[in-house]
Amino acid sequence: DSGSTSTNAVILDNKCNIVAGTTVLTGAKVSASAQRALDQALCQVGMDRSEIRHLVTTGYGRGRTGLKADVLTEITCHARGAQFLDEHVRTVIDIGGQDSKVIQLDDAGNLTDFLMNDKCAAGTGRFLEVISRTLGASVAQLDSITEGVEPHAITSMCTVFAESEVVSLIAQNKETDDIVHGLNKAVASKTAALAKRVGGEERYMMTGGVSKNKGLVKTLEEKLGTTLVISDKAQLCGALGAALFAMDMVQK
Repeated sequence: DSGSTSTNAVILDNKCNIVAGTTVLTGAKVSASAQRALDQALCQVGMDRSEIRHLVTTGYGRGRTGLKADVLTEITCHARGAQFLDEHVRTVIDIGGQDSKVIQLDDAGNLTDFLMNDKCAAGTGRFLEVISRTLGASVAQLDSITEGVEPHAITSMCTVFAESEVVSLIAQNKETDDIVHGLNKAVASKTAALAKRVGGEERYMMTGGVSKNKGLVKTLEEKLGTTLVISDKAQLCGALGAALFAMDMVQK
């Protein structure tokens, strides 16, 4: 799964057990990160590439990995991976580095509808990365929200304008936690609105690296009025779906 920020690889055995899973930074060269992610996964199980029976690539850079593979969209693969992780999931929310997407599934786990925010970085992992850098914090630190924190509203979801707002709040000596809470509320509101537009329904699952942001997850749960399913394989969901499709192709 070649994303704009990270590249993930999953290897399944012939019983659909996950035997390896890796995440590396994508960097400037998509093909190099794809090769590195696959090699690290192979190393985890002591395998050679010749032992891989079938390979499927997905994600932002799926067609530029340099690997001999079938290619599928990340929408299809995230839906399949989420359904495998929890068969009761009906709505999948993925906040990626470049885009945000909400995917709707039917009772059989089939993709029925989706919406993507792919016109700008607003509300994406890149948005969070830029703002966290402005705050002098890592993206991982954005989840350190405590009870009773009063959020400072971030009125603009344009990355450039939101960054200017944050700079202004910093100049006013506002607390970092207060600013972060406001940031989480802004992203959660935008994501919840996207879910509403696609007709999202319970049970909800959040996938991707941003699902590790506990503060954002909590705020999004409040906006949706439900609890999000967060799997320990959340960041590998797209790659997992790709591997499951690869298994289908082998069995056919």
